[in-house]
Amino acid sequence: MHISRYMDPKLVLFLNATTRDEVLSQMVQNLFNAGKLNHQEQFLQAILDREKIVSTGIGLGIAIPHAKLASYNEFFIVIGILDKPVQWNALDGAPVRMVFMIGGPDDKQTEYLQILSSLTQFLKNEEHRQQILSLKFPTDILELFHSI
Repeated sequence: MHISRYMDPKLVLFLNATTRDEVLSQMVQNLFNAGKLNHQEQFLQAILDREKIVSTGIGLGIAIPHAKLASYNEFFIVIGILDKPVQWNALDGAPVRMVFMIGGPDDKQTEYLQILSSLTQFLKNEEHRQQILSLKFPTDILELFHSI
């Protein structure tokens, strides 16, 4: 599975937010501006509700917030690279520098799990994480994901 097909250079963001909620809000706003969301507030609320259940900070400086709603047909991934680490209540207690927000339909669980699995396998590699943080252009970051 090539998860790069769910990505778009317009949805690779370099953010200077200082809180988790500010990061999430900016990412959702960008999704809406790019025409990927029909209901901005509904999607943001679904993302925030998911965070209340358990943190999407998976460790290694990474968070993978996600929401699946009936009104969406296709999955999408927004990448947020943070200037400074943000506290996220991550599983390992470390602050987050990279956020991969996944959204899509609520009736395609298998596809969602494949996306999540491919993404986490790629991000477990220290070299991949360092490369992402060192790159300055969205197209260069997306190029890394063409290999998976």
